[in-house]
Amino acid sequence: MPSYSEHEPWGLGGGGVASRDLAVGVISLSQTVVGILGNFLFLYQNVTIQLRGHRLKPLDFILRHLIFANILALLSKGPPQTVAAFGLRHFLGDPGCKLVFYVHRVAAGVSFSTTCLLSVLQAIMISPRNSTWTSLKGKAPKYAGFTLYLCWILHLLVNTFVFTYVSGKWSSTNTTKQKDVGYCSITRLDTITATLLAAFLSPPSTLSFGLMTLASGYMVFTLYRHHRQVRHIPRTNRSAGSPPETRAAQRILALVSTFLAFYMLCTIFVTYMLVFNHPSWWLINISSLMRSCFPTVSPFLLMSPDTCVSRLCSACCRRNNLVPNQVRKL
Repeated sequence: MPSYSEHEPWGLGGGGVASRDLAVGVISLSQTVVGILGNFLFLYQNVTIQLRGHRLKPLDFILRHLIFANILALLSKGPPQTVAAFGLRHFLGDPGCKLVFYVHRVAAGVSFSTTCLLSVLQAIMISPRNSTWTSLKGKAPKYAGFTLYLCWILHLLVNTFVFTYVSGKWSSTNTTKQKDVGYCSITRLDTITATLLAAFLSPPSTLSFGLMTLASGYMVFTLYRHHRQVRHIPRTNRSAGSPPETRAAQRILALVSTFLAFYMLCTIFVTYMLVFNHPSWWLINISSLMRSCFPTVSPFLLMSPDTCVSRLCSACCRRNNLVPNQVRKL
């Protein structure tokens, strides 16, 4: 296994932390803190709205699973990378490396599946009444919970391969067959094993990616057609603001677009890491930071003024005995 000393001017016994390692540590720590706070803030907002008497919708239930997966992904990637960047690379050991890699892969997979489910369900919900999706509008939300739990179970089972191929840097495994990926190492796979593993893992990701892309395209088409239809209606006859379904679709569309962009970038970096036997310092760290971007950004894309402010204003208006029409305008 290649020594990390070729990428850094310090070892276990002395020297300071290189400036670039310090920069990565600060970025990783900031990313983790902002992401955790954002996800908990969205979760708090979601739970508060339910406690105020609003009914929990299937989309809200899916979003809670997404937020939980985001938190797991950030906690399993950010702290280890931050500690390693600040100078302690061998702190996890073999069991710790296996655990954090396993948790991160499960969380990332559930995040992928949940985002796909969100886009498909929202595409069904905003479809016109005369479309072929009409019959699914009442059925699809009922199976959301079952689908989510099935996703968790499948990802928990599929990613058990991590326990075989990931190890700590102090592992007794033959180091000539190990690839250094920062604070842990992975086993170099021969061509046949790598091909079989890719064939086993690729179909679910490819299917989810395709469904997400099709659902997003359908939402864009539906929203564009709706915009063209209402453009000819006089403003006095239009309801104030966009319908809730449209606003929800726009937020989920932004979420899916962001996910697809980061997913494609991460795929490129991971492919390069698999191709090169000795991935560079930049490749390892940029890839790790990139994987935490979506869990960090997604709660802020989902939070919007109308989900919290308008409902809070409505509650305040009811206390002040304002009429319902005034509440809706708020």
